[in-house]
Amino acid sequence: MRAGILQAAAAYVIWGLFPLYFRLLQGVGALEVLGHRIVWSLLFLVGVLGMRRQWSWLRPALADRAVMKRFIASALLIAANWFIYIWAVSQGRVVESSLGYFISPLVNVLTGWLVLKERLRPAQWLAVAIAAAGVIWLTWTQGAAPWIALALAATFASYGLLRKTASLGALEGLTLETILLGPLAIAGLLWAVAQGQDSLTQVPLHQQMLLLAAGPLTAIPLLLFAGGARRIPLSLLGMLQYIGPTLQLALGVWVFGEPFAGGRAQGFMIIWAACLLFSAELLWRHRENLR
Repeated sequence: MRAGILQAAAAYVIWGLFPLYFRLLQGVGALEVLGHRIVWSLLFLVGVLGMRRQWSWLRPALADRAVMKRFIASALLIAANWFIYIWAVSQGRVVESSLGYFISPLVNVLTGWLVLKERLRPAQWLAVAIAAAGVIWLTWTQGAAPWIALALAATFASYGLLRKTASLGALEGLTLETILLGPLAIAGLLWAVAQGQDSLTQVPLHQQMLLLAAGPLTAIPLLLFAGGARRIPLSLLGMLQYIGPTLQLALGVWVFGEPFAGGRAQGFMIIWAACLLFSAELLWRHRENLR
């Protein structure tokens, strides 16, 4: 179990430090960063699968219309999630982005209730209600809904729903998604080159290296997460997942100097209470099942 904990925690730490990576790409447009992330992720994943000789899944997946429809949808959702996050970091909205990943687990259970007709336990309903109250408080005190957080949570929850019922594993699924997104990303980057607007040939060397590193930085934490998720209980995984948004929040406040006081801090505290209740109920349920 210790190896699983380390793998999952490492994945969440890497995801939590992503704002540092994307902030270092300041000056490169969010769409272009997204294009590079897709292209270099595809090349990296193809290399990993090539070394493993793990290709037997691809032809059946491409021939299955239902699988393809599901992964076209999941590819578009993860691309939207990536773009919103990259854009938010570049616009100095790291704190609000972190909120999206704090509420994602609660949006996940609510999505399961709405779509899969899963029954929510009373504590889960209470946690969702408290989180909703926190979002309403933020909207009231800030004068606008935290739409970045809500969009990140909604796209990630919808993506998770599709992947939960998909037939492919994490590595194969992400590879298929990048295969589907790859032509669009390549076309966009080639168009930028033709217009003389590409950043890869114009930015400093360190930013060129960062763009090329987008592939490993996308795939490695996913592989760590997949390995950890197989080795530790869901309840423990559920608590570890708050490492990521906590690091993002810390970076937003203490490194990037984003405001965090008054109504914003109060709204976060309400939502943290919901997250604490959700995690405590999950842990209690796990211990009950072990008896």
